[in-house]
Amino acid sequence: MITKHNLALATVALTALSLAGCGSQGGGSRDQVRAVGSSTVYPFAKAVAEQLAKSDASIKSPIIESTGTGAGMKLFCAGVGPQHPDIEDASRRMKKSEFEDCQKNGVKEIVEIQVGLDGVAFAEGKNGPGMALTPEDVYKALAKNPYGKPNTAKTWKDVNPALADEPILVYGPPSTSGTRDALKELILTKGCDANPEMKALKDSDKDKHDAICGEVREDGAYVDAGENDNLIVQKIEANPKAIGIFGFSYLEENSDKLKGLTMSGIVPTYQSISDFSYPGARPLYIYVKKAHLKAIPGLQAYVTEWSKAWGKGGTLAKLGMVVAPDDVLAKSAKAVSDLPVLDGAELK
Repeated sequence: MITKHNLALATVALTALSLAGCGSQGGGSRDQVRAVGSSTVYPFAKAVAEQLAKSDASIKSPIIESTGTGAGMKLFCAGVGPQHPDIEDASRRMKKSEFEDCQKNGVKEIVEIQVGLDGVAFAEGKNGPGMALTPEDVYKALAKNPYGKPNTAKTWKDVNPALADEPILVYGPPSTSGTRDALKELILTKGCDANPEMKALKDSDKDKHDAICGEVREDGAYVDAGENDNLIVQKIEANPKAIGIFGFSYLEENSDKLKGLTMSGIVPTYQSISDFSYPGARPLYIYVKKAHLKAIPGLQAYVTEWSKAWGKGGTLAKLGMVVAPDDVLAKSAKAVSDLPVLDGAELK
């Protein structure tokens, strides 16, 4: 008779066998780290991978894929074994629904490590009109149904008489991107909730509130530029009337071509993001499958390499990542050494 206990043991054994082959080059095995996820975290993850490969020639350079945070979470949470990625790079925190998908698919032990900070930056070309925006302006310009009514705004002046009489044309991240999620949470929803009725709706009908406050218009004013943030840079550099939305590091990297727009009077800078005075400031994470740590060659070393790169004056700061406060860095370093399992109860 097959008992639940025996079935559980069999499942564990099968998972162990599946992972045991990860270190060899046989069929269905993998001998290098694979990470998926955020386009914002991508250049940093790539730099850490290159740093590891240079420091230890015996370790194959990790494979880093820019899939977007949301799409990466789906890949990460699909299961345990060499056919599934080891790490998810994320420009926002894991959602409770994603954690539950992971658990359902056998990804039981997940380690969450904050690697730094970033900001959802709004930028334009050097010759742009230099608009001073607020979350409310952005919401009125980009929401599909601002305050429950179809969006008819054609120009920024329609949104706010103090803004330029220029067509609304914004190049931004797709729905699979963590930057899009952060745009919704940190900017659009704040602008929406400036209206007392919308703020009250959050308590009476959360789903309706989320749709009205977070859905982006689809009539051409907002252009989904995919997961290639460099493409957004090129688009707004070529069109001084357009605005781009991407991670702060891309603005920093292209400061000779672009200028950041103020949000509620705050310029996106290293300092304003590090002290969270800039409204679009956000933490960046990596999520690691604990079950893969001993099975995938180089995974533990790659996770450790992050902690060598994220400090002040480190590799990632030089690339534009905003270094996290000292207490966060200490907590993250402890997470690298102790590998605590994420408790889904604290997720939203």
